[in-house]
Amino acid sequence: MMHHGEYKVVGGKLVVVDLDSNDGKITNVSLNGDFFLEPDEALEDLNAAVLGLPTDASHSTIRDAVTKNLREGAVLFGFDADAVARVVRRALGHATKWEDHQWEVLGPEIIPIAEQVALDEVLTRQIAQGVRKPTIRFWDWNEGAVVIGSFQSLKNEVDMEQAQNYGIKVVRRISGGGAMFMEAGNCITYSLYAPESLVDGMSFADSYPYLDEWVMQALESIGLKAHYKPLNDIATEAGKIGGAAQKRLANGAMLHHVTMSYDIDAEKMMQVLRIGREKISDKGITSAVKRVDPLKSQTELGRLEIIKIMMETFAQRTGAQPAQIDEDTRAAARKLAETKFDTEQWTARVP
Repeated sequence: MMHHGEYKVVGGKLVVVDLDSNDGKITNVSLNGDFFLEPDEALEDLNAAVLGLPTDASHSTIRDAVTKNLREGAVLFGFDADAVARVVRRALGHATKWEDHQWEVLGPEIIPIAEQVALDEVLTRQIAQGVRKPTIRFWDWNEGAVVIGSFQSLKNEVDMEQAQNYGIKVVRRISGGGAMFMEAGNCITYSLYAPESLVDGMSFADSYPYLDEWVMQALESIGLKAHYKPLNDIATEAGKIGGAAQKRLANGAMLHHVTMSYDIDAEKMMQVLRIGREKISDKGITSAVKRVDPLKSQTELGRLEIIKIMMETFAQRTGAQPAQIDEDTRAAARKLAETKFDTEQWTARVP
């Protein structure tokens, strides 16, 4: 069988492979692309490393074979052994790219915060079960909330007395990362639900900029040049504007979500969240600043207008079609919110 795969390294070069297979083995390999490689003969090393490998070889097996087979002094520019493994896995159908999927877009709909985080789990599990197309969903809500990461200590992150004084609800999500201060209209949040094959072989650090390359394009279209700061912060020249979190389920589905600051009451946030000066030093917040409004001030666009541009950009990049959440899914999220995400047992599982 003949196979073809392509992979564009984020911030790097295009890597292409054409290969043949027979009886579960790779029988012919031709790696090519617009990358740079020294010396020229090192291309023979790359091809020879892949030749003869099983067609179901894991990402790490291919990567390690490439690394081991490269001659001493060989230098790869614009790509690496991980990129070779990724493109080979794509050619063999084990890894996928955006265009391999039929995407759907769920526009913002006002939903209680506990149901928002419950929907993240329900929709991700639907991806794993094969009953949902890969989907991006934009959040909307009309209550004050703090969403803490799966592994954060409730008492260390949130001043519950202040949260109650301000009527702010606290819920815990299934992904890691930090707390999200989410009053109505003060930030932009979206969740991406996809098969893990989309990030096959990628570390979390590598997958973040890959999964959000489209949103960087959307921000650039409205005058913001944004980039990732390791591990999961999104920033412009003026400072941090947001962050990402991710959860990969054991059954092959992935949740990736991002929250960006639009117009946040920083004084209130610092009263509700137990954030020290050191932790907020990279967020452009000082005691004299009453609001943090990077997207509002840097774009002068309304929040819903920015969301609309993001949705349009995502659709242009992926061919995604608009969709709606069906009632069975909503009912499942409401039940999960009631039995898990709205319970003290879950919210305080890390006291």
